[in-house]
Amino acid sequence: MKIKSNAGSIVNFKCDLLVVNTFEEVKKPGGAAAAVDKKLNSAIVNLIKSGEIRGKLGEVNLIHCQGKIPATQVLVVGLGKSSEFELDKVRVAAAAAVAEAKRIKAKKVATIIHGAGVGGLAVNEAAQALVEGSLIGAYKYRGFVTEKDDSFFALEELSLVELDKRKIKQIKAGIKIGEIISESVNNARDLVNAPANRVTPSYLAARAKKIPGVSVKVIGLAEARKLGMEAYYSVSKGSKEPAKFIIIKYGQGKPEIALIGKGITFDAGGISLKPSRNLWEMKIDMAGAAAVLETMRAISKLKARKNVVGILPCAENMPDGEAQKPGDVVGSLAGKTIEIISTDAEGRMVLADGIAYANRLKVKKIIDVATLTGACISALGDAASGIMGNNQELVDQLVAAGKRSGEKLWQLPLFEEYKEYSKSKIADIRNTSGQGKAGPSIGGLFLQLFAEDTSWAHIDIAGTAFLDKKRGYLSDGATGVMVRTIVELLKS
Repeated sequence: MKIKSNAGSIVNFKCDLLVVNTFEEVKKPGGAAAAVDKKLNSAIVNLIKSGEIRGKLGEVNLIHCQGKIPATQVLVVGLGKSSEFELDKVRVAAAAAVAEAKRIKAKKVATIIHGAGVGGLAVNEAAQALVEGSLIGAYKYRGFVTEKDDSFFALEELSLVELDKRKIKQIKAGIKIGEIISESVNNARDLVNAPANRVTPSYLAARAKKIPGVSVKVIGLAEARKLGMEAYYSVSKGSKEPAKFIIIKYGQGKPEIALIGKGITFDAGGISLKPSRNLWEMKIDMAGAAAVLETMRAISKLKARKNVVGILPCAENMPDGEAQKPGDVVGSLAGKTIEIISTDAEGRMVLADGIAYANRLKVKKIIDVATLTGACISALGDAASGIMGNNQELVDQLVAAGKRSGEKLWQLPLFEEYKEYSKSKIADIRNTSGQGKAGPSIGGLFLQLFAEDTSWAHIDIAGTAFLDKKRGYLSDGATGVMVRTIVELLKS
């Protein structure tokens, strides 16, 4: 889909589908919708009066123009209640409009910029959100299907039309950012949706090397052993797929921020074998690594003025005669010893060495992203990611960035009392309490031990990385969660 900006009156714009909007409580359309309505002999007003157009968020109503304006059809999309309007509503409305455009097979679509100037929204922000909603909403994972999908229809062109020529520069800036972020989000979704026999640690390493404007180093098993990364490489002992510790550096100076993504490309649980029901979903256990990889791509393309390192500790967790066992004690890059209570608590093991590696680089901030605990799904469902950290300012910044990006984050506690659950009699710490209490926080406290005094935040995306059914502008399947939030943090 080609996206461009146009200065002029939307009433005079020639296209297959013209998109305008209305709020839920209005009795008469305003702005561009009013101008279009006048040309259509009050068609929109009449449909509002009859109750057919209600303005509910994401609700669409199609009107045939019958030659009264250059557009073939007009689509009225609902923005919901004006009192509740914010950026993410723009994304939902844009996705709904694109879905309808695809349904009617419209090739060229023109739209006003939903929400520009409403509730303090800047035109560039509204344009960016509109592009994100359109491109993320239009996503469909085809995978490896060989048969042609006749139901799929791709738009050729989406034009953002603005009457005020002075705003075009801002709109173009918003379009560019929206396109780059959407591309990275959808790339991350492709990686997570893909099967584990295709997306291996080696595959992720090869993908990282294709990111423009970054330097990439890949640490193999021999070097990991030499460095003392036993917490990391011990996870992969039961797999024939070689583990890869991937380091992606962006910027000209010493990295100040480290992004660490859990990269378990398939998680069978190891010797602590998972149940077979829905075990295929464990291909998504690298969603944190996918998010970090694509965040690095996005900030490179956006030319963010930050020095950032992305660290992807990638491995498979499989059962085998050589696999680590419950009760084993392993070392770590930080020098701390870990008693393995469950081999299925492997994510925190690879992240521990990832965090310790970031500390060796002497970064100022560490953000890790991981599908870490099933308990986070029990606590927060699939609507919000859990966040915790040792620096409240960093946590607050991420929560605020998530709000602007449409990705909810909910802070969970790191109470001192919880530390008792993971104390070991034969090592410095156990990798899980084994008690089934405060699961997300126990995982966070484990990682905090390795973060030491560095400002650190941990984001648990176990519930938000993959959806069972469509929601808003996100289809079922992988969501690419945290790409938008972290890019928003780094570009601001």
